[in-house]
Amino acid sequence: MHVAEILAREPGPFISVEIIPPRRGGRIQQVYDAIESLLPYRPRYINITSHAAEVIWQEQPDGTFRRRVKRRSPGTFGLCAVIKYKYDIEPVPHLLCHGFTREETEDALIELHYLGVENVLALQGEEKYARPPRPDRTVNQYAVELVEQIIALNHGRYLDELTDAQPTHFCVGVAAYPEKHYQAPNLAFDIANLKRKQDAGASYAITQMFFDNQLYYSFVEKARAAGVHIPLIPGLKILTRREQIHSLPRSFHISLPEELTTAVLEAQDDREVAEIGLEWAYRQATDLLNHGVRNLHFYTMLYTRPLIRLMEKLKLD
Repeated sequence: MHVAEILAREPGPFISVEIIPPRRGGRIQQVYDAIESLLPYRPRYINITSHAAEVIWQEQPDGTFRRRVKRRSPGTFGLCAVIKYKYDIEPVPHLLCHGFTREETEDALIELHYLGVENVLALQGEEKYARPPRPDRTVNQYAVELVEQIIALNHGRYLDELTDAQPTHFCVGVAAYPEKHYQAPNLAFDIANLKRKQDAGASYAITQMFFDNQLYYSFVEKARAAGVHIPLIPGLKILTRREQIHSLPRSFHISLPEELTTAVLEAQDDREVAEIGLEWAYRQATDLLNHGVRNLHFYTMLYTRPLIRLMEKLKLD
C-alpha cells in the first residue's frame, strides 16, 4: 500500500519510524530486535535510512578519472524485503542524489519494483563525498530531479528507450524543513523548493526533527499559503543524552528551545536527561495530537526503548 493511501485511510493517530541498517559487517539481529519491539504499537510504515557512498575519483594514466564507490551501511534493499514480507509493514527506503548516478538510481528503482516495494523517500543527501574533478552530469543534483526521475519510471520512461518498458508504481515522499534546509537562504525559498517537489510528483513530506511545535505549525501555515497541499508529517526525536544538545544542532542544523537545553544542562546524569527528553517528547506528541495530527514520525534509528516508553504514556491504539 502507498504511504499516501495509509495517510488517507487511517482514521486515528498512528506512528511511523525511521531505522538505519547496521554498519558494514554488523548484526542483522539488531534490526529484527528493534522492529519486533515496536510491533505492539503498529507502526504503519518504516523508513530505512541511507547515506551517501564515499566516492573517490582516481586519475588514470590516460588523463581520465575512475569512480570508486564504498558504502558504509549496505543492506537497505534487503531490509525492505524483510520488513515487507516478514513483518507485513510497508518499507520506505531512502534514495539519495549524492553518491549515485542516474543509472544507478534507475537500477535501484527497478530492484525495488521487483521486490514489490511501492514507497520511496527522495532526498538530496549530505555532501560527504569527493566531488568529481569536472562537472558530473550523470547525477541528480537536487531532490526535485530525483522525484522527476522516479515519476518518469512510473510512466514507463527509462533513461534508455526500451521496447515494452513496464511502468513502476512508486509513491514518493520527500523531506521538509520547519527551520529551512541549511543550504536555503531563507524559509520562503525552501518552501518554494518543497512546492517544486510536490509539483514534480511527491505525495507527502516528512519534516526534519524539531523540538518546538510552534516552528512546525508556522511552517505548515506558510507552506499551505504557498500552495503546498500534500501531507506534512511531523518528525520527532526523543533526547536521551546530554551531548545531543550539541550534536543534533551540528548534524541536522536545528535549534533546541532554551527551556529544554537548560533542563538538560542542569540534569545530574544521562538517566535524568532521558527522563527530561521523554517528558518533552510526550508534551510535543500530545500537543500535536490535540491539533489534529494523525501521523507522528519518530527518528529511532535502532534504539527503540525511548519510543516504547513514550507509547506507553500516550496509550495510542
